[in-house]
Amino acid sequence: MRTAQRERHGGDLVVESLTALGANTVFGLPGQHALGAFDALRRSGLGYVGLRVENNAGFAADAFARVTGSVAPLLVSTGPGALMTLAALQESAAASAPVLGIASQVPTAGLGGGRRGYLHELIDQKASFRDIVKSVHTVRTASQIPSALAAAWASALEAPAGPVWLEIPQDVLLAPTSVPPVTSLRAEPRPLPPRPELTAEAAELLRGAERPVILAGGGVVRSGAQQELRALAEKLDAPVATTFGGKGAFPWEHPLSLQSWLEDRHTTDFLEDADVLLVVGSGLGELSSNYHTFRPRGRVVQIEADLGKLESNHPALGIHADAREALAALAEAVAPRPEGTAEKAAAGLLTRVRERIEAQDLELERRVLGAVRDALPDDSPSFWDMTILAYWAWSAFDPRAGAMHSAQGAGGLGYGLPAALGAAAADRTRPVLAVSGDGGAMYSIAELATVRQCHLPVTWLIVDDGGYGILREYMTDAFGEATATELTRPDFVALAESFGVPAVSTTPDRLAADLADALASPGPSVVVLPARLRMFAPTHLGNQG
Repeated sequence: MRTAQRERHGGDLVVESLTALGANTVFGLPGQHALGAFDALRRSGLGYVGLRVENNAGFAADAFARVTGSVAPLLVSTGPGALMTLAALQESAAASAPVLGIASQVPTAGLGGGRRGYLHELIDQKASFRDIVKSVHTVRTASQIPSALAAAWASALEAPAGPVWLEIPQDVLLAPTSVPPVTSLRAEPRPLPPRPELTAEAAELLRGAERPVILAGGGVVRSGAQQELRALAEKLDAPVATTFGGKGAFPWEHPLSLQSWLEDRHTTDFLEDADVLLVVGSGLGELSSNYHTFRPRGRVVQIEADLGKLESNHPALGIHADAREALAALAEAVAPRPEGTAEKAAAGLLTRVRERIEAQDLELERRVLGAVRDALPDDSPSFWDMTILAYWAWSAFDPRAGAMHSAQGAGGLGYGLPAALGAAAADRTRPVLAVSGDGGAMYSIAELATVRQCHLPVTWLIVDDGGYGILREYMTDAFGEATATELTRPDFVALAESFGVPAVSTTPDRLAADLADALASPGPSVVVLPARLRMFAPTHLGNQG
């Protein structure tokens, strides 16, 4: 006698498909039209991390995708819930983080601008996402769900990785289905190898170079090409600078390391002087080019997975390829160069950079950043909001074995805490650091409830300078005084404690010890540093400081 099986719905196909594709954790926030998917999620083996704001759920999924290298599902509802994810998805697009946004839709009858008057109805909801995500997918029947999710999953992973968007109407999620349970799905992204003739040409240029230099961007980190980059640099005896998004691509203390002082004119000059500059995984955008003041005098070879970024800022021998495959091919094609003056040149550059910084009254800022580095375990990841201490970290922070991530791709506020909790959800065995200013912290205060509820090992450092500190500096420099930058803010220690999260107010002298204690304690914690930090002098305006 057959045992009666539980009736399955479209939502079951969603969670079955995600499980078959390899997902283990879903981020999101429920809403009326998405309840069919959330009910199925309850009955699945997938883990769920529920945030309090959809944008923060997007940031958490972004960080999960970055640290795992896998697709992070983000499940939200229609209309306002969907639209709240846009800023987070823009960051994921800029950082090539494979986030799979899954949104409900109004019932099928309301699709296509039918103006049926459903709650949350938009004339064309997916149109809001087309300019941000890699691809948009719409499901109209239950049988389409597995294949649509597999196509979206592959699209998210395919180089260049990035966010994708999929929409499923409410009635499709709720309706009973006779589609058999999903047990296997294939979603293999296409490889992106370099063309052999381009590898040969690049190798020939590098063989003939007297002063080769490498600029490594975020594409190196995303493709896991650190070993290939190091092998090539050592074979060429070529100094390596990393972009802010490429931090961790090359060992910070390596004799060939130029570190990541890209907003320093000395570094810009050094890169310009290369007779062959190999740019890997970077589009040489605004920050990586010292605000577009970079003017190469030699040949540029650019390896980039994003076709639109090839030669978008400078003429180059453009190689459309995954960084790892291209670097491995180049390392095999070039002959070892004898050791020359590259290590001495790299050391000389870092000395000039250090002397420029030391000539400014910035002892407090350097001490605070040093305290953070001393307190953070070597293998712990850190997530930085758009705040002055993060701007320092872009240039001066050694991530060591842990990854350093920030919202510098799109530049939105509120990234630090939700991103850190996303990373902690991926690995609960080590502490994760979030860094925010008081202005950015107010974007994500609600997620203190999430880290407390999930008991995640996240320590949140809030640098409280009474306002939007970097905007205060920008406006004061440009106009002589600042407008709309000063903020009333709460007692962050008392606020954190009201969520049941241990918190402490610290000083620059106690920061290293207090932060180390917080990071060593189980579960979430908050450390508040009242301090007004300053930026080092810019060099893109012709000022050497």
